[in-house]
Amino acid sequence: IRKDLERKADWIALKAFSLGKSLFTGNSKSFFVQQIINISNSNSN
Repeated sequence: IRKDLERKADWIALKAFSLGKSLFTGNSKSFFVQQIINISNSNSN
């Protein structure tokens, strides 16, 4: 079950990253990606 959740979380993170890449540029993109990384890290702990 945990494996499936991790796989889904990775997919969501990838989708969010792709969306962020297409929507934001420069500092805005970096900030957005950093937020995604922070959320992913806090969820995995």
